[in-house]
Amino acid sequence: MSSINTVRRGLAPVVLAVAVACALGACKKEPAAADTAVAAPTQQAPAPTPESVVSASVNAMSADQLRNEAAKAYDENRLYAPAGSNAMEYYLALRDKVPADAGASSALTDLMPMTVIATEQGIAREDFDEAKRLTALIEKADAKHPALARLKSSIASSETAAAQQVEAQKLTVEQEAKRQEELVKKREEDQRKQQELQRQQVATPAVPAQPSAAEQAAAAAEAQRQQTAAADAERQRVAAAAQRQQAAATPAPAQPARASTELRAISQGEPRYPPSAQRAGATGSVQVEFTVATDGSVTDARVVSADAPRQFQREFEREAVSAVKRWRFQPIGQATTSRRTISFQQ
Repeated sequence: MSSINTVRRGLAPVVLAVAVACALGACKKEPAAADTAVAAPTQQAPAPTPESVVSASVNAMSADQLRNEAAKAYDENRLYAPAGSNAMEYYLALRDKVPADAGASSALTDLMPMTVIATEQGIAREDFDEAKRLTALIEKADAKHPALARLKSSIASSETAAAQQVEAQKLTVEQEAKRQEELVKKREEDQRKQQELQRQQVATPAVPAQPSAAEQAAAAAEAQRQQTAAADAERQRVAAAAQRQQAAATPAPAQPARASTELRAISQGEPRYPPSAQRAGATGSVQVEFTVATDGSVTDARVVSADAPRQFQREFEREAVSAVKRWRFQPIGQATTSRRTISFQQ
């Protein structure tokens, strides 16, 4: 019996050492599993495309529902966010259903500059998912928009730099989740402020801002120019009237000379600058062909060519033709056709 007890006492330290070793091994495995969880990359949803950026629920609406929801979103400053409930998506879906809807096309033109600014802000705060969604909205609205290539390149380069920074910092799952949560909050706050500000800028202000000294000087110079032009036009009108009276009083010669077809302007008003193009800083020119009747009035004005951004071309053409139709010339011997280029410069 004493020999058995002796054996047991000899085995006790060995058993204790094995138990401690097992416990230490289990402790080492748990952090390794946690490290594996930290290292596992988060599953990212595919980036929106022009074909998928408008939500299925929005595409399922009727044309009348889209008009109502778009107007409501615009009034509530949901211009391009949140996803699935904003004016851009409603108007894009409406344009797909009713391509000839002029209201949808005009609204999208007004919303584009705001969406471009919002995309740039998303890139600046490293909110690349939102920046890609906004870029997809812009591309669906106008695949040839001049800012598209620049925005896509900026997203790619900024995203690469951010990924390198994250790799260098080795963020844990908890830190990355917290960063994403803070990013969403900042996105929503920035979008709310920006949409409200842009909506106020689009709306007509109740009280006009006090112009600067330079703006006042420019306005005074423009007023002086208009007064001078009006005075010149009045002198030309009086001179033309006197010539007509003199011509009526003078007997016609037996063999009258060939009637003059030289165009002499009496009134050539400037075209109206389209507000949406002016806000976007767009410029262009339109060549208009027109016919001057014998009494000096303009008839048959039409566009020959235009050099302007595609989204503003129709507005430039419309304002150019409208301005030319209001022009007046001195009476001429026979109807004459001419061409003029109308420029829109800020």
